[in-house]
Amino acid sequence: MRFDLVLERLATLPDPLPAPADVLMPVIRGGMERRPPQAPPPGHHGRPAGVLVLLYPDDEGIARVVLTERASRDGHHSGEVSFPGGKAEPGDADIAATALREAAEEIALDVAAAGVRVLGLLDRFWIPVSDFEVSPVVAVATRQPEFTASPAEVAQIVEPRMDRFLPDAPIVIVERTIRDWPLRYGAYDVDGLSVWGATARILSQLGAVLAR
Repeated sequence: MRFDLVLERLATLPDPLPAPADVLMPVIRGGMERRPPQAPPPGHHGRPAGVLVLLYPDDEGIARVVLTERASRDGHHSGEVSFPGGKAEPGDADIAATALREAAEEIALDVAAAGVRVLGLLDRFWIPVSDFEVSPVVAVATRQPEFTASPAEVAQIVEPRMDRFLPDAPIVIVERTIRDWPLRYGAYDVDGLSVWGATARILSQLGAVLAR
């Protein structure tokens, strides 16, 4: 998918947004299959967090998106593939500022040099295991950014083509046990890395927007 087409289709985000592929949602296997909780308990608000969903052109004008493989360390999402991002801090002007600040810290994104422009938000969601309410911040860069991984937070930077996440893209079905939960879920294979969970659902929703 060419970057100029991405710009055209993201000029106005649809309302309501299309849903991500249902197969990407984890299911707890065994007995009566069910899904882990998708919303916080009534009256509870998770900790606000923002992730940056940044699209930009490569040298051939093809749209790419930046992902990170998190450094292996103690934590709920250690080693997973994710977007740059993290929890909101008191000094952040808004959730977009959170996502941009975290991207600067994790992958050395220079907003001015790359010509980054924030376009809007995808659907917010809650992550039960970490109690974050995450807002995906969609942005574009008019020039291909130069990234440098923060060794403390990022094992490697991954820059797949965005067309790998359009609605007809292949999805692998995975069965594994995570924290004593026997799960089945769909995932994208990106250069040998399994992209699943919240990251996969964000990419799927964005792919559905771009496929309009």
